[in-house]
Amino acid sequence: MGDMWWLAEDYSASVHLGTHIDAPAHTSPTGQTVDQLPVDHLIGPAAVIDITAKAELDPDAEITVDDLQNWESITGHNLNETIVLMKSGWGKKWNNQTAYLGSPDLDINDAKFPGLAPEAATWLIENRNIYGYGTDTVHLDKGSKSHTFPVHRVLLPHNIFGLENVANVDKIPIYG
Repeated sequence: MGDMWWLAEDYSASVHLGTHIDAPAHTSPTGQTVDQLPVDHLIGPAAVIDITAKAELDPDAEITVDDLQNWESITGHNLNETIVLMKSGWGKKWNNQTAYLGSPDLDINDAKFPGLAPEAATWLIENRNIYGYGTDTVHLDKGSKSHTFPVHRVLLPHNIFGLENVANVDKIPIYG
């Protein structure tokens, strides 16, 4: 290479630090890996379920079946073939680890942040054909349930992917 100079660095970090996808294989041995997910499931309409007001009052707020049905009633759209996104306002706390995780000591058993109710996840499986579920928090499940992974255990075995730490959910329209 003669007089050419070349400098290269290595960088590594946990994928769970930023926006990322939980492929179904993340918690399901028979689930699809990222490369097996149909591309048309990764590119589709978003259905933004806004629970910001609930989350301001209760950091352990959840999207309920009523929230999902109300969204359909208000928008006139069905959740079939969408990527359901939770808008809780939690993304604004991302730069403050204690506020974002709801625990100063980072103990997962003390975590407090919004999520999808396991009953709502089951309702989606039984009544709708969604492609994925994403959240503006660190976990698909609410903080107090995050150590037992109930929503992961419901959605991922059905090849429904998860999106965590989704940025700028507040800029995504309610549908589209």
